[in-house]
Amino acid sequence: MATQVPPPWSSLFSRAAPRNTHRRAATAVTVIGMVITLVGLLLIVGAWRDDRWIESRTGHATADVLSVAFDRTVVRFDTPDGAAHIPVDGVLYPQGLEAGQRVRVEYDLSQPDALVRVEGRNYALTFLPVGTILVVTWMVVAGAVWWLSRRGPQSPRRATRAG
Repeated sequence: MATQVPPPWSSLFSRAAPRNTHRRAATAVTVIGMVITLVGLLLIVGAWRDDRWIESRTGHATADVLSVAFDRTVVRFDTPDGAAHIPVDGVLYPQGLEAGQRVRVEYDLSQPDALVRVEGRNYALTFLPVGTILVVTWMVVAGAVWWLSRRGPQSPRRATRAG
């Protein structure tokens, strides 16, 4: 009769987990925090790049706010050549806009359907939301790593004090 070999992941769910499971979990949590940080920094760099792109070939117009949703704010504006534009991705930095409102926008003359922002706003508006997300992320990471280090295998010195 053949002996049954437990699956490799069974040690994660047993009480006798390997000694380095908590260390691996702490490393994984830290790597996740680093990835979230990288994504946040890339969001800021992307907003900065979009602003530089708009500023290199700036057009100005008055736009009608058509709709406001969580993921995008849709505007419609006319360029001097008489063409109407409704950017597919919406307008950049739409905080405080409401449907039906008229607002001044700046757009990239070469891509009026792609890069449009509310006039007078720029990438600096991304610092607060991204910074908040990063602070909360690292608070959770620090708490999780601390908790995992407390639950790790007890050193002989800790074991003698506890019991």
